[in-house]
Amino acid sequence: MEQNILQQITQRPMGYDQVTPDIMLLEFPLVNACIVGSPQVNNGDWVLIGAGMAHTAKDIIKAAEGRFGAGTQPKAIILSHGHFDHVGALTELITRWNCPVYAHELELPYLTGAMDYPPADPTVNSGLIAQISPTFPHKGIDLGSRVQALPADGSVPFMPGWQWIHTPGHSPGHVALYRAADGVLIAGDAFTTLNQDSAESVLARRREVNGPPAY
Repeated sequence: MEQNILQQITQRPMGYDQVTPDIMLLEFPLVNACIVGSPQVNNGDWVLIGAGMAHTAKDIIKAAEGRFGAGTQPKAIILSHGHFDHVGALTELITRWNCPVYAHELELPYLTGAMDYPPADPTVNSGLIAQISPTFPHKGIDLGSRVQALPADGSVPFMPGWQWIHTPGHSPGHVALYRAADGVLIAGDAFTTLNQDSAESVLARRREVNGPPAY
């Protein structure tokens, strides 16, 4: 039963949601990514926020090319943090795309091979996802010189009008992205709109505000 629920979650296809004229939300089973940019503005320049889970690179590329045309590349990839479900497709994407990656300076050790994240704690609750969480990857990745720190002044590269906000807790260098002009917040995992501690909730896609996964 538990394995069947997990398969239903992880095998669900990616969804799309046009949040604003310049923000396309890419909805994967357990995580989201965002394409920020419009084909009609700034020569069609765009930025990718987050890099999803492993094996999602083709879906991300397909969505980007459907919006901006074949062969398109982002100006940058911005990471809210470096957990496995936000960097899973990153190595494949930067092999294809010649673009920099940005993250908070406190997150860089996990993105340059210097440190690993702590393993997940399955004792936080009795839910299915918590119980299987020790199987989730927690090793850091090594992006070498392709990753650099976000600007100290709070600006976000290639995203005029946006600022990054340090929101530690879920990870040491977690950031959220905020645009004051229209009040849009890209929260990363500072909070979620699904209860990710409940497989049934994730499967049903019930919208509710929750903290990050407890495990």
